Amino acid sequence: MKEYVESLGIIAPKAVYRNLTPAQLTEHAIAREEGTLSNTGALVVTTGKYTGRSPDDRYVVDVPSIHDDIDWGKVNVPISPEKFDAIYAKITAYLQGREIFIFDGFAGADLKYALNVRVVNELASQNMFMHQLLLRPTEAQLKGFIPGFTIISAPGFKCIPELDGVHSEAAIILNFEKKMVLIAGSQYSGEMKKSVFSVMNYLLPKAGVLSMHCSANVGEAGDVALFYGLSGTGKTTLSADPNRGLIGDDEHGWSDNGTFNIEGGCYAKCINLSHENEPQIWDAIKFGSLVENVIMDPKTREFDFDDGSLTENTRVGYPVEFIPNCVIPGVAGHPKTVVFLTADAFGVIPPISKLDKNQAMYHFVSGYTSKLAGTERGIVEPQTTFSTCFGAPFLPMHPSVYAEMLGKKIEEHDAKVYLVNTGWAGGKYGVGSRMKLKYTRAMVTAALTGDLEKGEYVQDSIFNVLVPKACPNVPDEFLNQRALWKDTAEYEAVARDLAARFQKNFQKYNNMPAHIVNAGPKG
Repeated sequence: MKEYVESLGIIAPKAVYRNLTPAQLTEHAIAREEGTLSNTGALVVTTGKYTGRSPDDRYVVDVPSIHDDIDWGKVNVPISPEKFDAIYAKITAYLQGREIFIFDGFAGADLKYALNVRVVNELASQNMFMHQLLLRPTEAQLKGFIPGFTIISAPGFKCIPELDGVHSEAAIILNFEKKMVLIAGSQYSGEMKKSVFSVMNYLLPKAGVLSMHCSANVGEAGDVALFYGLSGTGKTTLSADPNRGLIGDDEHGWSDNGTFNIEGGCYAKCINLSHENEPQIWDAIKFGSLVENVIMDPKTREFDFDDGSLTENTRVGYPVEFIPNCVIPGVAGHPKTVVFLTADAFGVIPPISKLDKNQAMYHFVSGYTSKLAGTERGIVEPQTTFSTCFGAPFLPMHPSVYAEMLGKKIEEHDAKVYLVNTGWAGGKYGVGSRMKLKYTRAMVTAALTGDLEKGEYVQDSIFNVLVPKACPNVPDEFLNQRALWKDTAEYEAVARDLAARFQKNFQKYNNMPAHIVNAGPKG
């Protein structure tokens, strides 16, 4: 592999390691003082200045071969091939004479659509993260491995904005023509993970596969459920159901054959983690997992998951096999149920509501939630956001590509769609309280088993959705947001304000059919 590394421009590396085991990578990381071990055996690191994704530092190289495919704008910011080449030369020069860690693996559990990914790291801890997050190859698969995409991550290299033509010392640059991703300046492992996802969001739709920012699980009867939502809305938590098999917690494809996991691991939030609420994630934090920015007692090495002093976006990465009921390989049938998750900081979205096809398209395109503190740099308090298709930061192509594919899939397979609010109840953020997880789990279970289909519904006059009157194991009054507020008039005002925001946001979708526009909130 030394010859390969030198072919990248990384001359005279001190050592090159390929596909080391988690144990070996942990040893290297500790010897290199990248992190320490917790009392559970997990490797614990801090990521410095960057404790979340840095969307303002993400770029796509603008070349003729992909120019017309990309939805250019704030998310997909163009950068010239010349600037890419200049930064690439600086990063490879920076890596000269250093230890290099390589992991060769796959993105896509359905081998028909799998992408060979090679990850080149300067940090052993980051290489272990990608070892656990991608699909791990067999020895036979490693023979003759040819990368379809290469990621080079060098957190220690800092860009100079005025010289490199970027915004800060960090840069995440996707080059679809050269099939390469450069990551400079940021040690936050989520940048590597989401770069792979962004690449797959370009390649899969071209192969007729809907790429999805969602978790997925499957029941004993083979009934698949999808959970769409941005970070912090509960995808990982709600899909880790002890009564169902976990396909994956974040990224999936929906092909003509069914659903498949894009990844081989999970990247779960740790803030306020408890064994009572999330036992599967709790138990997954052990030897072989990488924990980012969680505070530990220096003597006992015990975690304080309630401490968000470094960031609210504390994380753990681990292989999906650490979840006892995971599905290996991560392939299953067509979804029967689709759940849109939103963490509504206004406290007015119903705890659960049923959507018809037009409403499903409206809310998928809207992608409403509230960004939680720490998920991205600069987010201190929850902020209202509309993220198209629940994954706008990772979608290279126009949102209509993904929306049209989802609508077709829902119709073809008669999937039932629900909107679930995992945010606040009885008042907006700072006044109300966070939704009780046990009630949310009960509502989701009722949706998956079909129990919610059996009861009566009432039309929400503001949000134009059907709200169930009753749900097993959930108090009736909890299903009615209006009744949970002390001041009904204030609820009406806040709800209408949010409905107006939905309407204003939707105005940017110029050519959207009237039957979808009319399916949204009425205000």
